[in-house]
Amino acid sequence: MLDIAILASGNGGNAQRIFELAAAGVLDVNIRLVLCNRPGARVIQRARDAGLSLLCLDHTTFPDRESFDREMIRAIRAAGADTIVLAGYMRLLTKAFLHAFPDRIINIHPALLPSFPGTRGIDDAVAYGVRLTGCTVHFVDEIMDHGAVIAQAAVPHLPGESSADLLERVHAAEHRIYPQVLQWWSKGRLAVSGRHVRVLPAPGVRLAAPPQNALFNPPLEEGF
Repeated sequence: MLDIAILASGNGGNAQRIFELAAAGVLDVNIRLVLCNRPGARVIQRARDAGLSLLCLDHTTFPDRESFDREMIRAIRAAGADTIVLAGYMRLLTKAFLHAFPDRIINIHPALLPSFPGTRGIDDAVAYGVRLTGCTVHFVDEIMDHGAVIAQAAVPHLPGESSADLLERVHAAEHRIYPQVLQWWSKGRLAVSGRHVRVLPAPGVRLAAPPQNALFNPPLEEGF
């Protein structure tokens, strides 16, 4: 069982999916804290509706990034979490934060890394004219969108499709792949060797039916 803190800055769609699956007993995590850095973000109300421990820290009230991250570290430790799940968290983490939770931070990015890192992953992919894009779950290191890849999902960019429509389908893939990775992690099934992450097999686990118009690697398991 993972004791997690979810960091989010905006709508909280991925966070909501984690809330739901944890409440249903499908996902073996204890959500110790939901931490948001933007007052008024929708994820705040989502966390309240789910009855979860919530903290909103307005980063603009802190003198610098280091002092803000120190307060996050304090709050996360006080809540009893040791694993960090970034769910649309739109700030770079300091070295102090990374060192406080070494190899215990994951993120999801709306592109097939290493292509299109940064805050405009979908828009950049559409502008480039790619035929395939998707999302990547990866460990977090000191370089933005750079850490070892755990899992990816690919979806087609349809002819004439807008960024908004494509993003909706990428989000649907995110809402399946991110909880799946958390479940693998919670069961001790992620084996990391440098930049290579392998999912260890488990007896009795069955694969989900292959999704239409998407490719997940590693494959999804039942429940996700």
